[in-house]
Amino acid sequence: MDVLRPQIVRVGRRCYRKTFQSEDRNGEEPYREEEVELPEAQGMYCDEMCDISTNVEKTDSGYRLALEVPNAFYGLIIGKKGETKQRIEMETQTQIRIPGRGQLGDIVILGRDRNGVMSAKTRIEVLAASARKRQYFTHFLSFPITGSDIQNQFEEFKVDVLRECDGDRGLDCNIFQTTEKLHLTLGILVLMNEAEIAKATQLLQQCKEDLIDPILRGQPLIARLQGLEFMNDDPGDVTVLYAKVELEDGSDRLQNLADRIVDKFVSAGWMKQDYHKLKLHMTILNGKFRKFNNKTAKSVGQNDARKTKERETFDATNIMRLFGGHSFGMQHINTLQLSQQTVGPDGHYILESELALP
Repeated sequence: MDVLRPQIVRVGRRCYRKTFQSEDRNGEEPYREEEVELPEAQGMYCDEMCDISTNVEKTDSGYRLALEVPNAFYGLIIGKKGETKQRIEMETQTQIRIPGRGQLGDIVILGRDRNGVMSAKTRIEVLAASARKRQYFTHFLSFPITGSDIQNQFEEFKVDVLRECDGDRGLDCNIFQTTEKLHLTLGILVLMNEAEIAKATQLLQQCKEDLIDPILRGQPLIARLQGLEFMNDDPGDVTVLYAKVELEDGSDRLQNLADRIVDKFVSAGWMKQDYHKLKLHMTILNGKFRKFNNKTAKSVGQNDARKTKERETFDATNIMRLFGGHSFGMQHINTLQLSQQTVGPDGHYILESELALP
């Protein structure tokens, strides 16, 4: 698929470009220059103009447009020896000014013709979107699980599993989630700089008035975490084992709220919707945790561990037989958080912003 001729997808009144996603996007170098083969021009300004409301400034010599693009993507836009940038300029009859390394500011597009400026904007945005797809996620939205009863139940569960299932393939203490990091994930984000973090934070704050207040109407979310499920069909070859969650009152308010929040972030372009419906769950064992928790793996480094495509599996047959209906207790879900993917000195994910729920 040509990243500069993406499929156009319309959702309501919005228009999105479906961009190519590399199968192995982990560990990509964000600042390297890349050679991108642009399509041959087929007439002037052959791009489809989706964002006709863009504020293009009229100048004495033509038109000017400032475009916010994370500097991590500048290398891709410039291309090998500047060829990508030069090609876009030639085909759109524009001049593209990109801040130098270490400098702050927007990419500025100058041109005599407004359509040419818009065409250059479209191409740059498609390149940036393609580069973003290859970045490892930096942040995530979640409902944290902080109740002391559930955390104590989780610790007891861990001890019981390691005792009763000792010797099962791939099972050891390193693949258990850390108690301080228990949560229900809504979705993951790639936020490349402080400006993008600020925009995502602002969007999160809007969720209170737009979604939380009208959906919950001041009523608390009391959830029960009980029963185990896994992500594939074979209990003997499992990558992720998680606890199921449902509200005590049997309603779908939690699921509805989560779906609406995800829709809001997807529509704003900050999150990718991988599934038709979000599956809320609390991860308790994950084979990939071994890379980060095992002391022998620390010498490899976290970035190198992320480059490994194959996820380690474990045998959960006996866990499901002995603990399949295990109850972790009740949790008052009273916080929605935007967190960094990295962990702070206290063992918790580093918090960017949060919203209080009833």
